[in-house]
Order: sequence, then C-alpha cells, then structure tokens
Amino acid sequence: MSSALRPVREPVMTDRRLAPLTALTTLTRRPSRVEVRAPLAGAPAPTAPAGRSRVVDNAVYSDGRRVATPASAEESRDELAAGEDRLAWLGLYRPEPQELGALAELYDLPELAVEDAIKAHQRPKFERYGDTLFVVLKAARYLDDAEEVEFGELHLFLGADFAITVRHSESPDLSRVRRRLESEPALLAKGSEAVLYATLDAVVDGYSPVVAGLANDIDEIETEVFRGDPGVSRRIYELSQEVLEFQRAASPLTGILAAITAGFDKYAVDEELRSYLRDVADHVTQVNERAEGFRLQLRDILTVNATLVAQRQNEEIRELTEASIAQGEEVKKISAWAAILFAPTLVGTVYGMNLQMPESDWHLGYPFALVLMAMVSVVLYLVFKRRDWI
Repeated sequence: MSSALRPVREPVMTDRRLAPLTALTTLTRRPSRVEVRAPLAGAPAPTAPAGRSRVVDNAVYSDGRRVATPASAEESRDELAAGEDRLAWLGLYRPEPQELGALAELYDLPELAVEDAIKAHQRPKFERYGDTLFVVLKAARYLDDAEEVEFGELHLFLGADFAITVRHSESPDLSRVRRRLESEPALLAKGSEAVLYATLDAVVDGYSPVVAGLANDIDEIETEVFRGDPGVSRRIYELSQEVLEFQRAASPLTGILAAITAGFDKYAVDEELRSYLRDVADHVTQVNERAEGFRLQLRDILTVNATLVAQRQNEEIRELTEASIAQGEEVKKISAWAAILFAPTLVGTVYGMNLQMPESDWHLGYPFALVLMAMVSVVLYLVFKRRDWI
C-alpha cells in the first residue's frame, strides 16, 4: 500500500462545504457515519429491469493483479476481507438508484455524493468526505458524422480499498483504462490513486480529438464566411456554444489537479504518480489554451462575418440607389419630351375641333399656328436641355 493510503489523524469533516479541496486525501476506511435511507414500509422500491445488472465489471486486486471477479458487490466486499492490501474496483454504467444505495451501505459512501451521482448533471469537482474522495468529470467526444461535440459525465468514489466509477455516458471507455492498469500491475498496486490518475488521463486524452474536430470546423467556417454562405451565422453561433460547453468541461480540471498537486507532500503521494499527474495537468493547460483560442477566434470570425454582411448590404443598397437614380433620369427625359410634345398637341387639338376660329379668314393663320407650335417646342427643349433633363 502506498504511503498516501496510510491513516492520518485528523478531524473528519462531514460538511462538504468545509471539506478541503487542496489535497489528495488519505484513502483509509472510516467508521460508518452516513445513513442511507431505506424505502418506507409498504412503499414499492424502484426496481431495475429483471435480470439486468448495471455493473459493467467487478474485480478485486492484490498487488495490482486481479485475484477475484465477484458476481456481486457483496462478494467483492467479502473478498476485501480475505487479504490485506486489496483493492475492489467496480465499474457501473447508468446504475439504478437502489443499486447505488446498496453500494453506499457496503462501502460507506457519503450520502450527498450518492445523491449527486444519482441525479447527475453536476459540474466537474473534487470533494472530500472524511476518507472518501468524490470526483466528477466531464468527458467529451467529437462525432464526425454530425460534426458536433457530445458531452458525458463520470463520477468516482475513491477509498483506501475501493474505487467505484459511475459512468453516465458512452465516453470515456473505462474498459480501456482498466486494461491499461491491469497491464501495469506496479501502477495499479498504488491503489485507488492510480485509478484516479488513469481515469483523469483517459478523460483528458479524449479531449484531443475534440480539439482537432473543433479546429477543423472553424477552418470550414472561415471559408464559408468569405464565400458569403448565408447560413454561416447560425453555424458560428452553434459552434460558439459547443466551445463554451467544452470550456465548462475542461477548465475545472485545472483546479482539480491543482488541489491534488497541493497535497503531494502532505499525503506523501508516490513520486511516480506525481509525475503522471503533472503530465495530465500540462495536457489540461494545453487544452484550455486551445479552447480559449477557439472562443476568441470565433468571436473575431463573427465580427468579420458581420462586417462582410454589412458590406454586402451596403453594396446592394448602393446598386439599388444607382438603379433608382438611373430610373429617375429616364423618367426626367420621358417627362421632358412629353412636355415638348404636349404644346403642339394642345394647339393642334384646338384646331381639330372644326370650329370657326378668328384667324380662319387670315391667309397667314395656318402658318402662324405652325410657327407658334414650333417656337413653344423649341423653347421647352432649350429649357429642359439647360436643366440636363435631356
């Protein structure tokens, strides 16, 4: 058993608001204090589908090697008592409330943490309840077909001789984590701290494809923006929401790993585990920097897109204005020629009424009418020409 698992005399804090988040706790067993409420008499207890267990894997390890694969949580508890320095690791996938309640009784799990694990939808966090650690992690994976990020939730209960993982999503694949640790007995022999490290490492490694997928999506969006795709604004908004959700999943890991790192000396954490956890912390920093870069890049892209849209709108307005001006010029020309033709038409109309006109007996009357129509037309033409209507 690693030195970090040795009992340390200190007051047990049951109020999680007072529980320090600044150390990787000693994972020694503590006396049972948490009362798990049983169903009321006569009330039907919730039941899982008949014959269906939510325990994906159940194993007991000694010196990092699997020594038993119990059929139930009760058997794994009994196997722990069969030898020293043993570790029970139970992996559950979306368990029923009564199944977690049974584990809470067997392993003395904190009631508040069990409630969080049942309800899920928790923020990433690291909490200590006496000698039991409760860790919530947000996993993420990139779906190539849908070009979107899917988020999941993972809860860990860690004690001196047990590790219980509760998975509420398809990722990460904890069977790979288990196979990795089983292939490295020396690492698994360090106890539940090793399970915590390997799980953190798997979650953070799962962020790399997400970062690559988001980077590719942003490159595609940049192309669409300059191509003038009308639907790009919606895609920018949706991708911005995914980046923010990704930041909410990854950013708290910085504080979680800082809290773990702060307790290295106090709890004499194994030197090898220290280096592994520091490496995970470095990867988390890189992921957070990329995510923040994506957020700023999308903000700039949105600004550029708004500018380009405004420019296109201004160009369209300019074209419409030019067309309107050209149309106005044509209307002016038409109006000018209509006015020029209107004057002789008016005179001709008067003479076309077949009435006896005063100048009808004047032999110059007809030529005078023609000259008058011509003069009015010429004067109107000169006036409109001076005003650039023609």
